[in-house]
This record gives sequence, C-alpha cells and structure tokens, in this order.
Amino acid sequence: MDIKNKTIVITGGAQGLGFAMAERFAAQGANLALVDMNRELLDNACNSLNQLGISAKGYVANVSNEEQVEATFLAINQDFGSIDGLINNAGILRDGMFIKAKEGKVIAKMSLEQFQSVIDVNLTGVFLCGREAAQYMIENATGGVIINMSSVARSGNIGQTNYSASKAGVVAMTTTWARELGRFGIRVGAIAPGVIRTAMTDAMKPEAKERMIAMKPVGRFGEAEEVAHTAHYIFENDFFTGRVIEIDGGIRL
Repeated sequence: MDIKNKTIVITGGAQGLGFAMAERFAAQGANLALVDMNRELLDNACNSLNQLGISAKGYVANVSNEEQVEATFLAINQDFGSIDGLINNAGILRDGMFIKAKEGKVIAKMSLEQFQSVIDVNLTGVFLCGREAAQYMIENATGGVIINMSSVARSGNIGQTNYSASKAGVVAMTTTWARELGRFGIRVGAIAPGVIRTAMTDAMKPEAKERMIAMKPVGRFGEAEEVAHTAHYIFENDFFTGRVIEIDGGIRL
C-alpha cells in the first residue's frame, strides 16, 4: 500500500509507540486518526502532526467500550471519507504473580479484576477496533491493512499471566482475520516487540537495566522508531499477511 493520502487509525496514538508510528506515517504523507483516553495528549500530538502538512485528528475513546468504539470509527469514516489502515496499539500492563506463596501458604492471588482489566483493553479492544475498521474497509470497497501489537511475552512470562494471555490471543486473531478478510483486500499482521526504550525503562535501576540488556544479543533496548519502521514495512509490502514479526533484539523469554 502506498500510504500517501491514506487514512490510518492508531489506538493509543497520543504518546509512546503509537505516536512514534504516527510521526513516521505522517512523514510519508498519511492522514492520522489518533484514538486515546487523554484529550490533552491527543491535542498536543495532533498539533505536532498537523505541522507536517497532513491532516490529524484526535478521538477520545475507551477501546474496550463497544458503543464508544462504534461511534468513534463512524466519526473517523465520516471525517476522513475512508479508513485505510488501523494499528491496534492501545494496551495496559497490570503485572503480578498468578499465585504467591510463602512457606507453603498462599499469601496472594492475581485478582479477577487484575486479569480482566488487561484482557478488556489488550484483547477485547483489539477485537472491537479491528471489527469496526474492517467493516468500513469492506463497505468503502477500499481494502486496507490492520496491524495488531502483540509482544514477545505472548509465549509466557513470569508475572504476566494476564498480559501474556492477551498478547497470545492477539496473534491468534491476526491469523484468523488474515484468512477471513483477504478476499476483501484486507491484510492483517502483528508486531511482537521486546523491551523498547521508554520513560519507564529510562527510570529503571541501573542494575536492573543492565540485566535486561545482557539478555539481548544486540546489547541494548529497542527504539520506538524501530517498531514504527516495522509497521511501515507491513503497510508497504502487499504480500505480507497473517504473520507476526518479532522486533526484540534476539531476546527469548
């Protein structure tokens, strides 16, 4: 897909990885619809992107709320005239041990709320946004591209029962959608990042940071722009669908 003048929706697009991807696509001439929970961050992000000569607009919505998602995608389609791409980037972490025991006594358990809140955003949110984007891609007869953000943690990681389950589900949906939607000209891919440098990793204790970096053959954390580059590749390569790209510096969880 040539993304110039195309409309790309990015959830969680006002900051972090989402905004890094938005900047890369804006530089290539794409128009951006950013979905996030924070109006102030959305306004700042869109003001920055509009200075690049493209059209960017922000939409406040909770991706796990069906009514809000339906209303948001209807508004985006009306505002831009089409939806050509979607990056399902919004996600949360609520890490904790499945069971914590001491001296044969269980002292803590992951709560249902802790589990469900992550599933709601990371998996249900991807489902809802993917469904709505696909609807308009089909009804507008334009086809399109959907990218779902997974994680290397999808194979399982200590303290991340909820997160790992959600990110494994994202990959399963990616493969299923690619098979179902291909006949409509819609390609679907997933990206599974490892540890990417963010404000959170910058604030880590030096010894913890050194341990994580030592696990990576490349000897450093990833950069948001490197994930954005991967998303750009998926959009531009018309033979790519139904697969997940690990951008993790060689780490194995």
